[in-house]
Amino acid sequence: MTILKGDATSPQASGPKIIAHVCNDLGGWGKGFVLAVSRRWPEPERDYRRWHRERASNDFGLGAVRLVQVRPDVWVANMVAQRGIRRGSAGPPIRYEAVQRCLEALGRHALELRASVHMPRIGTGLAGGRWDRIEPLVVDALSQRDIEVVVYDVT
Repeated sequence: MTILKGDATSPQASGPKIIAHVCNDLGGWGKGFVLAVSRRWPEPERDYRRWHRERASNDFGLGAVRLVQVRPDVWVANMVAQRGIRRGSAGPPIRYEAVQRCLEALGRHALELRASVHMPRIGTGLAGGRWDRIEPLVVDALSQRDIEVVVYDVT
């Protein structure tokens, strides 16, 4: 895993790339990293909203991942790993078990596409997660499977 200063929506690598981020399970899209994604490409938001709207007949829910191709060599991975959007009696919205399931599925997609994975420090912004709990999940699900991972810190 490499940590760089920069913008995860502009991955610094050659070959196929997946940009991964955490979404909530309410269908809400409008704060945090998703704004940067939407400024660059409209497809991930449209797909996420449709996926949520049609959830009665698909796999939408905690732990689910959906890849949306935005360029011939770039996909955005919408990963549902956040219960709601507010901190409550159950703590922050992040659900670490869902992060783990999402990352395992992401790893399968990355191996299939022979893609590197690019992300902000997923789950640590609005989701309220701690990087010291998420980083080992990223290492186990991706890095230990020889998938190149680049984590971007905002400049």
